[in-house]
Amino acid sequence: MAPTLAEPFADSSALTDFVINQGNGVKGLSEMGLRALPKRYIQPLEERMCMTNILAQETIPIIDMSNWEDPDVGKSICDAASKWGFFQIVNHAVPVEVLENVKDATYKFFGLPAEVKNKYSKDHSASNNVRFGTSFSPQAEKALEWKDYLSLFYVSEEEASALWPPVCRDQVLDYMKKSELVIKQLLQLLLKGLNVNEIDETKESLMMGSMRTNLNYYPICPNPELTVGVGRHSDVSTLTILLQDEIGGLFVRGNQGDNWIHIPPIKGSLVINVGDALQILSNGRYRSVEHRVVANGNKNRISVPIFVNPRPRDIIGPLPELIESGEKPIYKQVLYSDYVKHFFRKAHDGKKTVEFAEL
Repeated sequence: MAPTLAEPFADSSALTDFVINQGNGVKGLSEMGLRALPKRYIQPLEERMCMTNILAQETIPIIDMSNWEDPDVGKSICDAASKWGFFQIVNHAVPVEVLENVKDATYKFFGLPAEVKNKYSKDHSASNNVRFGTSFSPQAEKALEWKDYLSLFYVSEEEASALWPPVCRDQVLDYMKKSELVIKQLLQLLLKGLNVNEIDETKESLMMGSMRTNLNYYPICPNPELTVGVGRHSDVSTLTILLQDEIGGLFVRGNQGDNWIHIPPIKGSLVINVGDALQILSNGRYRSVEHRVVANGNKNRISVPIFVNPRPRDIIGPLPELIESGEKPIYKQVLYSDYVKHFFRKAHDGKKTVEFAEL
């Protein structure tokens, strides 16, 4: 039976076929003009955003990076990473046109026909390093998330040239390259805050030995209050560098109870958050914090995060300098690829992934 606007995809397998197998994604659902959200996207009550839990007066720190070697800037960044796990940076080294270009390229990729995007899906992509998909982990989720994405794991310029979609390849590479200086500045300041003053090649590759960029697309959603763009989670990265558009919708957990703080879009800014890997490496001094994205009933939204990670083969645990100075380790040594597999094996579930590394 064909889907109707009022009763879309009563049959779950027809929904899976349309959204996942044919590569239409939630963008395809959105463009049908559905009046009701398909049942597979209806989240349980406890996972929906309750507007009374939003702390309207609170905001995460906004830090000016124009004089990044100023000790006050370093202190602000370390304080934000300890207290909030999130902060925004302005006057950083990434040119605004690079940010605008990668946003345009994101719209161009998601504007491609479904059959073209589908060439990069799990079943058809020439490499695991290039993946077009939808939701988070559909095979593990009881309720799906209202998001499509293209995930690009950087191996080399040659591989990117050969395998990344031509419509966005150059813009994403430029964004990643131009962000590298800022990433190194941030890591240098954060390590200095742990009294780790020497960053040799081994430390650098442990902190930022691999990088992945996602292009995220959150289309207009019927009944946005019943679903999520992204469920509650913390990132598995060392750091995440997020470019968001002007629409808004990203919320971070506040410091008390079930309260959430909106991260307002600021033109030209980048949102920085601590990932689980840095929480583990810093022995809990820096915090990776839960965040989520709400669905939007009026506007399409995009975001472009760069996940700065250890390499899959790296062992992560509290930095030796911290243990040598007398700190008691609260995390064990874990193989980073095992940690990441554990994250992707399940639905988003808040901060539970980090328990995998706890002693």
